[in-house]
Amino acid sequence: MAAKRDPDRSAMALFADEMRAARDRAGLTQDELAARVNYSTTLVAMVESLKRVPQADLAARLDDVLATPGTFGRLQERLRSLPFPASFRPFAAYEDLAVALRNFENCLIPGLLQTEDYARAVLSARPNTNEDEVDELVAVRLARQAILNRDDPPALWVVVDEGVLTREIGSPKTMAGQLQHLADMAARPNITIQVIPFSAGAHIGLQGAFIIAEFADTPPVAFLATATDGQTIEDASAVARALFTFDNLRSEALPRKASREQIQRLAEERWT
Repeated sequence: MAAKRDPDRSAMALFADEMRAARDRAGLTQDELAARVNYSTTLVAMVESLKRVPQADLAARLDDVLATPGTFGRLQERLRSLPFPASFRPFAAYEDLAVALRNFENCLIPGLLQTEDYARAVLSARPNTNEDEVDELVAVRLARQAILNRDDPPALWVVVDEGVLTREIGSPKTMAGQLQHLADMAARPNITIQVIPFSAGAHIGLQGAFIIAEFADTPPVAFLATATDGQTIEDASAVARALFTFDNLRSEALPRKASREQIQRLAEERWT
């Protein structure tokens, strides 16, 4: 049985259903609605088909044009009130819909591959965060991983700097369990994990981590990690640069088999 999709999918579906219903009541085609809200027909169609996350500005314009005071604003608010860090909420929906994900990390194990102990150690370091809040953040991070256990999991391609494997997070026991989990996940046919060795020296990935979500029939979307948690990027030229950067990082990394062997070796020799 396929894993249940995340709640952001339901929030998107409700927004799309109400948008289509309100447009039909107003007797408007997608082209006509797009012209009135000053957005492209393509974007209107993608929101209605759950291929783009509706933003606050679009919600406000829909409420104005379709005479639904506050309705779409409240529906869009649901997407902003999901139990993810605020900066990640827009991308969470894209991650759930993606057919392929490309992830580079220079400091931490990617969230989709973190164990509970590792995730707790990372999230406990957040300032001004109490134990209950950490529990919720850990639960949400682990819930994201359900996409990897679906009947139709996305292809996941991860590149990490070697420092990710050697930085102690939590304890040696935590690290040993995390790296063994990483090695186990790397054995799955839909998951590729590559390591950029210290011997590569400086590389473009040292500037920051990022994720790229790819879809079957719409342009990719990227999430860029920043000092203020991160930013979802839909601009085609910016996403193209992120894809180019990812390909550059892959060229610096060890091959898949050698990377898995290194992860396994560090789990057994450095952290055990």
